[in-house]
Amino acid sequence: MKVLITNVQVYTVSHGVIDKGSVLVEDGKISQVSAGDIQVEGANVVDGKGLTLMPGFIDAHTHVGISEEGFGWEGADYNEWVDPVTPYLRAIDGINPMEQGVKDALEGGITTICAAPGSANVIGGTACVFKPFGKAIDKMVIKDPVALKAATGENPKRVYRDMKKSPVTRMATASLMRQALLKAKSYMEKKEKYANEPEKQPDFDLGMEHLCMVLRKEIPMKIHAHRADDILTAIRIAREFDINITIDHCTEGHLVPEEIAESKFPCIVGPNLTNRSKVELMNKSFETPAVLHKHGVLFAIMTDHPVIPIQFLPLTVGLAVKYGLPYDEGIKAITINAAKILGLDERLGSIESGKDADLVLWEGDPLSVDGKPMFVMVNGQIAVNKLQ
Repeated sequence: MKVLITNVQVYTVSHGVIDKGSVLVEDGKISQVSAGDIQVEGANVVDGKGLTLMPGFIDAHTHVGISEEGFGWEGADYNEWVDPVTPYLRAIDGINPMEQGVKDALEGGITTICAAPGSANVIGGTACVFKPFGKAIDKMVIKDPVALKAATGENPKRVYRDMKKSPVTRMATASLMRQALLKAKSYMEKKEKYANEPEKQPDFDLGMEHLCMVLRKEIPMKIHAHRADDILTAIRIAREFDINITIDHCTEGHLVPEEIAESKFPCIVGPNLTNRSKVELMNKSFETPAVLHKHGVLFAIMTDHPVIPIQFLPLTVGLAVKYGLPYDEGIKAITINAAKILGLDERLGSIESGKDADLVLWEGDPLSVDGKPMFVMVNGQIAVNKLQ
């Protein structure tokens, strides 16, 4: 299938803005990007006059599909809050691809979603990345696992305090995280030592296998950390075990930007369009992305859906721009930066030849309340078309 989008302002992200450009899509990929017309036979032509073409937006931290809208416990599949350490869980097994949040994402121009377990547990299980177009999650997923979810701060304390079970302090949360990593290190070393002696190898343990992926730097640990001291604890543990992490939420990142920059760990900031519902959100600020940008930190912006409905991802970026983040950096925060953090920048995040044809035609500025996604493509297939 060939689709030619023509007569459109092309916001490439990687190579600037083309005022009157054309983009040719073939076999699910972007095959040509031109500053003028593209001559091709047999293509479906989409006239984008007056509209802006952007890469599909990416939300790098959500609970879409695993926390179903309009349900109570029946659709709450994101926290297995009976044990604080559950690295064996997989988000993909809890995602309902037909729930309303998935549909809202697509209608809102968000074409790539990272869905993770919640933050009730110190270690919650693996996250995956999928595109919100389809009926079977196995066919929609493009990276699984993408990270192993972990959490610091108030959430694990609040959940397990009532059970009279550790952790009820930040000390215990950090120690449980360390203990899990130490067990996994021992498990991995024993497997390697007795690679040729199967009878001496440890029994297979799915949770240990997921933690070993972190220790081998095959995936990062995706650490929920709001407060500055929790951010620094995450960095401390990452350094102790020489692992890669992403600092998710990073609410007080603007208070310790030098330390974050020095660590070189990326951040996924948000959700900022909420009230200060708990103590660790007291210093929440829309200025956090601008401060991180000034210090050279690689960051994305997220909704934490359903905390902020995923279709409002561009609006949250617009508010960050209002508070000092350069406009282009705001777009990068939900395109190429998010793709880099998820390890998918070779496929996603910009309009370039060879990348996935996840494209959105916008009427108005997508970062404003007036922005409207009029045409959405996922993998070169037309998923939403309001031009007709």
